[in-house]
Amino acid sequence: MDTKKVWLVTGASKGLGLVLVKTLLHQGYSVAATSRSLANLSEAVGSSKRFLPIQMDLMNEESVEDGISKAIETFGQLDVIVNNAGYGQNGTLEEISDEEARQNFDVNVFGLLNVIRKSMPQLRSQGSGHIFNIASVAGIVGSFPGFGIYCATKFAVVGLTEALSVEASPFGIKTTLVYPGYFRTEFLSDDSLKLARNRMDVYAQARESERMHKEEIAGNQLGDPEKAAEALITMAESEEPALHLFLGSDAYGMANEKLKTLADALEANKELSYSTDFKN
Repeated sequence: MDTKKVWLVTGASKGLGLVLVKTLLHQGYSVAATSRSLANLSEAVGSSKRFLPIQMDLMNEESVEDGISKAIETFGQLDVIVNNAGYGQNGTLEEISDEEARQNFDVNVFGLLNVIRKSMPQLRSQGSGHIFNIASVAGIVGSFPGFGIYCATKFAVVGLTEALSVEASPFGIKTTLVYPGYFRTEFLSDDSLKLARNRMDVYAQARESERMHKEEIAGNQLGDPEKAAEALITMAESEEPALHLFLGSDAYGMANEKLKTLADALEANKELSYSTDFKN
């Protein structure tokens, strides 16, 4: 009897999602994977009896529900769901249009919510499952000039996943928040990192950050996506998986600095914080 878990990975035609799918198949897992383009996904992964490519529009609840149903019909169960689909949006808060901001939230947050909403009935009926939500170190550190909206989407993913962890736990469903640092994928390519249509030269820090990401960081990222895939599989097979998983020494370092900043702020303003309580 095959005891290997069945995985569902969104945003799987490139980047970490693609590397994860290939690694899982190589290790004998059954994998359903989604993309906006079925042709691109099938070409990138290849064919296998244990692989089900699914064309899915994350913003369309019917499309999400149909895709998840197809995965369950094919493999009989769902054990691990990886909400990986998303993209970066660059531009200061003044530059970003309402349309651009909402579109980034639609994909990075509301698309992820659709997958959770439509997969929970199956996981609850099984009494088991594991949901990985791929956030970013930008979901705990927001001080990246020109990435405010993207950071906001990832902060939202962090908040809703912490709530999900306590909501899903009584049904035997585990949850892991993943905070990758910079990994050597296509994330900084023009297809995955969108630039604001209304860029303003007055924002010198943002323009320099944009240039650095496109010209210096792209292709030189510290993180190895194959090692990230292995880390996710290790966590999925763990008896007690972590809720918070930081991937990459850069993510670890930035998160530590944020924790120190928060600790310093708490202590510096402790007296003022306490002063707002009613006095008994």
